[in-house]
Amino acid sequence: MVNRLISIIFLSFIALSSIVLFMVALIIWLATVLFDRRLLILHYFTSFWASIYTWIMPAWSISIEGKEHIKEKTYVVVSNHQSLLDILVAFRIFFPFKWVSKAEIFRIPFIGWNMTLNRYIKLVRGEKKSILKMMEDCKRALAGGNSIFLFPEGTRSETGVLKTFKPGAFHLAHDNKVPVLPIIINGTQDALPKESLNFHGRHHIKVKILEEIPYSAFEEMTPEETGAMVRARISDTLDSLKREF
Repeated sequence: MVNRLISIIFLSFIALSSIVLFMVALIIWLATVLFDRRLLILHYFTSFWASIYTWIMPAWSISIEGKEHIKEKTYVVVSNHQSLLDILVAFRIFFPFKWVSKAEIFRIPFIGWNMTLNRYIKLVRGEKKSILKMMEDCKRALAGGNSIFLFPEGTRSETGVLKTFKPGAFHLAHDNKVPVLPIIINGTQDALPKESLNFHGRHHIKVKILEEIPYSAFEEMTPEETGAMVRARISDTLDSLKREF
C-alpha cells in the first residue's frame, strides 16, 4: 500500500510538473530555434527536466562511469533496454543526442510535445514505411552533426537477459561511417519492471559508457556482424555489472 501511494505521488508530480516545464521548454525553443541549429540548449534543458525525476527519488541511487569516453563527435549510441526508466537515466549523462522512440510517446501531452520540439525521431514499430522514414530522419540528423540514441533490442527485456540486436542502428553507422558508442544500463528492471508503474523499493542503478568503436573497426563487417560484435561487448559488461550487485 505504501509503495502504491509513493507511485501515485510520483506520477502526479511528473504530470503536474510537466505542464510548467513544457512551457519553459517552449520559451527556450522560441528563443533559440533560429540560431541553435542542433537545438542543443533545448536538449540540455530536457536532460535537466528528465533528471529531476530521478533526483527527487531517494530510493534510486544512480552512478555513471565512463563519461570521459564521450568526445565531441557524432555517434550512433546503442544501449540495452530493461525498463521505461532507462530513458530518464540516459538523460542523466547530459550529452547531446536525438532519441529514436516509438510514435506513441510523442502523443503524451507535454512530454511528447517536448520530444517533437527537440526533433527527436519517431518510429511506428512493425510499419515498413515508418522504419524507412526513421532511417532517413536519422541519416539527416547524423549529417547535421547529431548523435542518435537507439535501443537495438527494439523493446524492453522482460527478464533482463539481453535480446538479439536489430541491425538498423548498425546500418546507420555503416552508411554514415560514424563510430558506435555502447552504453550499459543495469538496475532499472528491478526499480521499474516492464508493465509496472509501481514503486519497488530501493535500487542502485549503474550506467557504464564504454569506449567508442571506431568505424575502422567494423567497416569490413556487415551491419549484422557489427551488431553481434557490439552486443557481445555490452553483454559481457552487463554480466559483470550484475555480479557487482
